[in-house]
Amino acid sequence: MELGKASAKKIDDLLNLLKSIEVQNEAALEPMIRFRDQYRAILLEERPWFFEAVIRKLEISKQEIEKELRLVLADEGKDSIQWRRGLSGLRQKIGSPRIRIFRNFLNISGGLKFLLDLRADMIAAQRQHPVNLEPLDLDIAQLFDLWFQGGFLFLNEITLDSPYRQIRFLKEHDLVHPMANLEEMGSRLGADRRCFALYHRLMPDEPITFIEVALTRGMATSIHEIIENQENHFNHKKSPDTAIFYSINNTQNGLSGLGLGKVLIFQVVEILEKNYPGIKTFATLSPIPGFWERYFKPVLQGEKDSFQMNRDRLTELFPEKIRQPLFEIHYRKSGKKVTDLGSLLLEIFSDLRWIEDPEYLRILKKPLTDLVYFYLSQEKDRRGKPLNPVANFHLGNGATVGLKNINFAANHFPRGLMESCGMMVNYVYSQTWLRQASQTMKAYLPWRN
Repeated sequence: MELGKASAKKIDDLLNLLKSIEVQNEAALEPMIRFRDQYRAILLEERPWFFEAVIRKLEISKQEIEKELRLVLADEGKDSIQWRRGLSGLRQKIGSPRIRIFRNFLNISGGLKFLLDLRADMIAAQRQHPVNLEPLDLDIAQLFDLWFQGGFLFLNEITLDSPYRQIRFLKEHDLVHPMANLEEMGSRLGADRRCFALYHRLMPDEPITFIEVALTRGMATSIHEIIENQENHFNHKKSPDTAIFYSINNTQNGLSGLGLGKVLIFQVVEILEKNYPGIKTFATLSPIPGFWERYFKPVLQGEKDSFQMNRDRLTELFPEKIRQPLFEIHYRKSGKKVTDLGSLLLEIFSDLRWIEDPEYLRILKKPLTDLVYFYLSQEKDRRGKPLNPVANFHLGNGATVGLKNINFAANHFPRGLMESCGMMVNYVYSQTWLRQASQTMKAYLPWRN
């Protein structure tokens, strides 16, 4: 796509506003407001061009740092005062002009929220277009690392007595287990349910991330135990011994990759340990997004990819004693004769009604459980990290997962079947992790007792 003259002018106007903000610094309130409004008016397809232009045109030139760099390189370290003075001069010159510009947006109303949305747009543009926006992303992420330290954050428990707007916000932003109406949110705030949200002091009415917790006796292995079976909720005569994190939501895409989910989990664990000393197990009941569409289905279709699993290896998980009954059951129920395992499994799992069939459930439990465990524990991305994003998050935080933590037919909802063939997983946070996290968070969270 080529940039038209009208679009190019809009981008130039935005760049000029940013340059004027750099010159005026903190006094540039009016240019910042104009920039915010004009940026929001540009088209989605124009934004990648704008981000790329910001990187190209708002940068330090070689000439700007050459003098200070030569002075530092020429110093032999004999004069420590001169050496430190040279380093200080170089640091002042080498600082990113983009950071100097965007940090001023904290001075306008809604400025932090605007920058969060700006980075979210940039992340989306990076995924959809072949442009390298990493320099700009690193600049804004550096600002967020400073602004989202412990002193700026506070944790609130959301209860039935919380303001209506907060409860409604969480209902509208639960993307893990979406709710059809506000009444469902009420059932998630009952006696054995907890909900905690992390806020920034400049955005006190809008959580940046939140978590929903079920207090149980033993490990919950099905989402239907938690959000459907209200009659089987916690019996107060028996104290809970397990906390299940079943929905963790980041409400600000602009904070992606900054690790605030780990901060939230640790804080919630600490509160629950204090209020419920009998709780010794902390675990998730997590979905496995992408398992069907981006992994299992492509493997069945024989698509060439970087997966360790392929159609030939599937026969090890689905040996003859499993394949033969599957072929027979499928033929008896559909009247279709399928000759290979890949096509057979494609037909079975493409029809969501398989989850209601006792014969399929009996035969598919072991091979599908083994396959999901292989996917979560063995399949890696180019960086050597777990291919599944949810697994990457929890395992990266220090949780563990074993074959016994893979839950078959744990989510019968259509979305759960389409995403992960009804499978769910418990990521377990050990006591060792809790002790290590406690030490790590002492400096990060100054409000802790």
